[in-house]
Amino acid sequence: FSPQVDAANTGRVLASDAAVFLKRSGLTDLVLGKIWDLADTDGKGILNKQEFFVALRLVACAQNGLDVSLSSLNLPVPPPRFTDTNSPLLLSATTSSDVPWAVKLEDKAKYDSIFDSLNPVNGLLSGDKVKPVLLNSKLPVDILGRVWELSDIDRDGMLDRDEFAVAMFLVYCALEKEPVPMSLPAALVPPSKRKPLSFPGAMPLIPSSAATKESHHQSLPPVGILAAKTPLTQ
Repeated sequence: FSPQVDAANTGRVLASDAAVFLKRSGLTDLVLGKIWDLADTDGKGILNKQEFFVALRLVACAQNGLDVSLSSLNLPVPPPRFTDTNSPLLLSATTSSDVPWAVKLEDKAKYDSIFDSLNPVNGLLSGDKVKPVLLNSKLPVDILGRVWELSDIDRDGMLDRDEFAVAMFLVYCALEKEPVPMSLPAALVPPSKRKPLSFPGAMPLIPSSAATKESHHQSLPPVGILAAKTPLTQ
């Protein structure tokens, strides 16, 4: 065990210590909670060495876009990445400053026009304004919740122009039957957001009640029409 998570060398990791450590993976609280539930098989809030390795393996699965499930444990994945390099066990997260943004210029212009049509306030759109656009994609609510959580990079409950472009990019990927990743790949982080991120805690997801068919009288452009069938390549 790394002394970072087992300072007293007890061979066990408490939930509080593990939470601090696992947050360095950059995964959302929702995903980390699922990882903990699967790893803590007896539900005691403590991981032994084998259970902790299961948690690390699941972190690696999530970081590589695989489902967080026990069936993913046998799949080949690179080691998990953490934003702390003090321990030889850890690989530092690659800096993404020199990775080109996955959102192409012509697509960004399209997303910007949608963004402006939603009447942003001080360059920001609230969740209430973004939600109808996401729901118009007809994607499952759990997928849309992940899209929201990944695109709200600074966790302020609002999307700026670049964050909105990330959300739209992920929606179109999902419409093309590409899996929405469990954590935001380096290439998708907008250049304006490329700095060490803090993850103070996940914002609430789009509530499932949002899936109920509400009659929206304002004419919000449905995502399907906006796509105009221009397939996006990652």
